[in-house]
Amino acid sequence: MSVATAPVPAFELPPELEAHEPPEARGLARDGVRLLVGSAAGVAHHRFTDLPGLLRAGDVLVVNTSGTLAAAVEVSGVPMRLHFSTELPDGRWAVEVRGRDLRPLPGRPGALELPGGATATLEEPYTRGRLWAATIRSGLPVVDFLQRYGEPIRYPYVRRRWPLADYQTVFATVPGSAEMPSAARPFTDRVVTRLVAAGVQFAPLLLHTGVASPEAHERPYPEWFSVPATTARLINDARAAGGRIVAVGTTAVRALESSVGPDGRVAARDGYTDLVVTPSRGVAVVDGLLTGFHEPHASHLDLLAAVAPAPVLRACYAAAIRHGYLWHEFGDVNLLLPGGLG
Repeated sequence: MSVATAPVPAFELPPELEAHEPPEARGLARDGVRLLVGSAAGVAHHRFTDLPGLLRAGDVLVVNTSGTLAAAVEVSGVPMRLHFSTELPDGRWAVEVRGRDLRPLPGRPGALELPGGATATLEEPYTRGRLWAATIRSGLPVVDFLQRYGEPIRYPYVRRRWPLADYQTVFATVPGSAEMPSAARPFTDRVVTRLVAAGVQFAPLLLHTGVASPEAHERPYPEWFSVPATTARLINDARAAGGRIVAVGTTAVRALESSVGPDGRVAARDGYTDLVVTPSRGVAVVDGLLTGFHEPHASHLDLLAAVAPAPVLRACYAAAIRHGYLWHEFGDVNLLLPGGLG
């Protein structure tokens, strides 16, 4: 992404704006994080608990029900760890090699010994040599193996271990994501109750997200998704009635837009999606997006620019830096409503 075409100008992320721990460790409730709203009217500063008053009856929040895996496993005998990313159609897994210092390592073909007598055999590069296609032999289903021996993936800006529960959202029901679909993290039962009472509907879908590797800024690769028939019907009915479809996270955008048919309607669908959402492609059914703040040059910014005009994004990111909003999975959130509030 060049500076000339970037939806957000190149910027340096000050270290003090990196969220190093969950908000609960900073004395906040989950839903106490800040919420920056960007629309055609400009930017506005809120708390996440204000969300029910920012949407309207008939709007639909599309949420990802994927649960976070304990997807980081120490390699036996060497200072390395594997990040389990995505199960591939042929039964192998895409994995990433990291050092014990959490920094990426290149990896090379061969077998790695894992806890419990398991092995991971790196066979061939999957994406630019960062991810490897690996055969896992563990005597257990991989999800069960990770539950027994793994821990949540974290990056150097998260300075200590936190339990897996801190990486789950209130919507998580089906384990499968290498990293938390973090835009939904601030939701709590009380916020969901207030939203429902205000006439906002929830539409669940599933996308198992792979490792983001914030240093790489790569385009997304195929991930498993499922859009149920009930969700498709709810969204189509809401759109016909004038309701807005607001995706909770970039994963929800990718899954939802992958299920749109030639007639512009959402259909029940599942499988692996290789869809890359960009400004040139645009979005067919998403009217707004609740998301975290993304790293400089991140490819996610292109997806954001498919939902909101570049001037809105630039205003949001300039305000976020100026007013000290926090980045990453434990940070603050950004509501993009290009059509306006209310």
